[in-house]
Amino acid sequence: MPRWASGPLGQPAYWHEARDALSAADPVMAGLIARYDGEGLVGQGDPFLTLARSIVAQQISVHAADSIWARLEACVDGVTPPAVAARSEEALHGAGLTRRKAGYLRDIAIGFVSGEIDPERWQGADDDTVIADLLALRGVGRWTAEMVLIFHLQRPDVLPLADIGVQRAIARHYGDGGKMGADAMEACAACWRPWRSVAVWHLWRSLDPLPVAY
Repeated sequence: MPRWASGPLGQPAYWHEARDALSAADPVMAGLIARYDGEGLVGQGDPFLTLARSIVAQQISVHAADSIWARLEACVDGVTPPAVAARSEEALHGAGLTRRKAGYLRDIAIGFVSGEIDPERWQGADDDTVIADLLALRGVGRWTAEMVLIFHLQRPDVLPLADIGVQRAIARHYGDGGKMGADAMEACAACWRPWRSVAVWHLWRSLDPLPVAY
């Protein structure tokens, strides 16, 4: 395994405990959990992959992100730090990335290769420290940092309120379908603590034909 592939693999150890607790606390969430029994978050152990997928997905639809990701994989013959760092920004742009995203992704790849970005230090750090570390990277905003927390580090209690899918799913399942404010969504999610990441995964799953993965 490459030195930068440092995260947990497979389903989090807490997954079944979290599902049981959420089901007991929230009948709406209980229905979603029952609907997707046997599915769940799966860690791939690779922080660069999670960052790359998240950058590709910023501010575009899931379908568009999947299409660009497939083109990127073909362009670099496997999305790894050395492979991406070896390509020019122009080549990455030609794979469908915006010029800004191409620059962001290449900068991060170079940081992984050089060791300037060290994902090992995230393992024992608290969520706020990891977010602050990631926000120092060009092209990484809070949403992208939250995807790293959920999908790479498998932190159990992350609520990405800026995520469009989360907003849509909460409005669909807990409101009248109209947009809800951040305070209302926070209140809705209060009973999901300390397992909000697990609740969020099920909200995403309710919108898409395949599980979301970063």
